[in-house]
Amino acid sequence: MRPEAVAAMQPYLSGSFANPSGIHGAARAAKTALEEAREVLASALGARPGEVVFTAGGTEADNLAVEGAARAAEGREGVVVSAFEHKGVLAAGERLATEGFRVQRVGAHRDGTVDLEALEAVLDDRTAVVSVMLVNNEVGTIQPLAEVAALVRRRAPHAVLHTDAVQAVPWLDVGAAAADAALVAISAHKFGGPKGVGALVVRDGTSVRPLLEGGGQERGLRAGTVNVAGAVAMAAALSTTIERRAEDVRRVATLRDRLVEGLTARVPDTFVNGDPKRKVAGNCHVGFRGVEAEALLVALDRQDIYAAAGSSCSSGATEPSHVLEAMGVPRADALASIRLSLGFASTDDDVDRALAAIPAAVDRLRAPVRISR
Repeated sequence: MRPEAVAAMQPYLSGSFANPSGIHGAARAAKTALEEAREVLASALGARPGEVVFTAGGTEADNLAVEGAARAAEGREGVVVSAFEHKGVLAAGERLATEGFRVQRVGAHRDGTVDLEALEAVLDDRTAVVSVMLVNNEVGTIQPLAEVAALVRRRAPHAVLHTDAVQAVPWLDVGAAAADAALVAISAHKFGGPKGVGALVVRDGTSVRPLLEGGGQERGLRAGTVNVAGAVAMAAALSTTIERRAEDVRRVATLRDRLVEGLTARVPDTFVNGDPKRKVAGNCHVGFRGVEAEALLVALDRQDIYAAAGSSCSSGATEPSHVLEAMGVPRADALASIRLSLGFASTDDDVDRALAAIPAAVDRLRAPVRISR
């Protein structure tokens, strides 16, 4: 977490503990803090405060957007998602399919961008929801969201466009980049806030049915006592992220490029997944042919270098990443690929340590096994 987020959160973990839905003085103070946080998020995301719904993170925001908008669509049963969305979107689509919705997945190109021709082919007047992420959560590629929105307006004018912008906030002006989306999901822990809190922008005029019902909080779209401490910390993290974004992007991109160039120079048969020119600054998704990614992750973990195979939500799985599969990456290459993430806290020393540890670990794993007699 960013220090500013930790500091902002502390008072609401101790003395200022009231429920913001109450009517007494302490509750009103909590409500004021919550609404101030909502205003910060709205300004950053190109929305009005009343359009911001607090959630427990990106997955809930994605579920609420896709399932909620689909169920609210009268007379339309089509749901279209890109095949390399986060599991929070794909699983929501699978749930809707069991309810009778026509759910279609659109593939991606090897460069890590959604196939626009395939998307255009499946859109029609029956389409209720289209979901295409702003930045892919594994390979870090920025999606052509404005072009997606134009296709939706032309081919499925009654459909609602949702974008998972969880991975975009540290690197892009989401308010501008996602301006064409009616539903925009974010999660605090991706930009230096706490885990377990996020938000969904629901633009005015967009119909969404709630997943959680009860006390009617968050405009009736998300019942339950709101996490005031988390919301305040998320707003502080977002403010700091925006203030420092340009500097962080330049510095982290330099670190990432040095890491990629160092690995490709030192390790034979290294390859990069996704078009480097389309990636956000913090993503280094590489593969080492002849090495099993899971074995490499274990070897690196022993040296306190923490990487992932696939998304963080599915690390430990032996199946290839669904993202790489959707991009058409061969199975052997997908199983040899890892993701190294950099952020505002990354340093030159981190890159130096990685460049020392990873080539050595790959060499050991590639070495032939010798059986003694």
